[in-house]
Amino acid sequence: MNTYVFTCGDINGIGPEICIKTINKIFKRKNQKIIFLCPANVFESTSSFTVPDFQYDILDRVISNHDENRVLIVDMGSCKQSLGKPTKVSGEIAYQALIEAYRLNMEGIGDAMITAPVSKTGFNLAGRHYPGQTELLAKLSKTNDYMMMFLSGTMICGLTTIHESIKRVPKILTKELIINAIKILNKTLINDLGKESGTIALLGLNPHAGENGAIGDEEIRLIEPAMKSVKGISCRGPFVPDAFFGNKRYREFDAVLGMYHDQVLIPFKMLNFNSGVNFTAGLPVIRTSPDHGTGYDIAGKGIANPASMIEAVGWAGKIITNRRKKQVAG
Repeated sequence: MNTYVFTCGDINGIGPEICIKTINKIFKRKNQKIIFLCPANVFESTSSFTVPDFQYDILDRVISNHDENRVLIVDMGSCKQSLGKPTKVSGEIAYQALIEAYRLNMEGIGDAMITAPVSKTGFNLAGRHYPGQTELLAKLSKTNDYMMMFLSGTMICGLTTIHESIKRVPKILTKELIINAIKILNKTLINDLGKESGTIALLGLNPHAGENGAIGDEEIRLIEPAMKSVKGISCRGPFVPDAFFGNKRYREFDAVLGMYHDQVLIPFKMLNFNSGVNFTAGLPVIRTSPDHGTGYDIAGKGIANPASMIEAVGWAGKIITNRRKKQVAG
């Protein structure tokens, strides 16, 4: 039995809509329970244009004997919606839903949390100053050994730095940071994604991967020494990023490690838009999310595509299975 805890994300975006559409799609699957953290009035207003195709109960808390054949909607409290824009209210609801989902998973009530998109602006308006869900969940887990990853059948990739401005990336990139990223990515491939061993491609930071130091020396000074320092992990590079993706060399590796956000997210989304999944590696809980944003421009129109959210549930199920196998084997 798998219990999936959905969060509503930013209530002024498409989060509640894609959650209902995803639950419609997966509800009849066997051996699962579904908990949806969402203000009752938001669920009901969303239901007016995205009709739930499932039975449900709206309660103010999770109960242990809830019928698995009915979705449990946990009311996060009545709140005002302002569709199409982030607000203090939407930021706070998104934050509280994440806190509750994390608690439910840490207490063993949930097996994975499936999180709808949030707004960093909404977080800031609510006084919750986190660059994103990844960093918030890492802080709750009290760990620095985490990674933002993106999963698809086409390519798996990880980020050495996450929500950092381009000008800061060279300043914070260190040999130790890269070594840690390689280790997290390799461990995730084995423990979470079911690989017996992983092969990892590292991308260079600079154009032409520095061209032997002519355009930048981070490849020589940081990336190559980091690769040589890890033992028992198969990794190659640093590759010239544009040629690497242009020649589809990602097909030769189990995962790709990029140095900064858009370096891998642009090609990943070109290959997998509406089917890719965001996964936070290195946490004690399993958290997956769609690889897109809040969709304020189409909020309330009933036209949001739930495909990435549906994929997020599928990947969460795989990771649950693989972690359980490791626990049994261990």
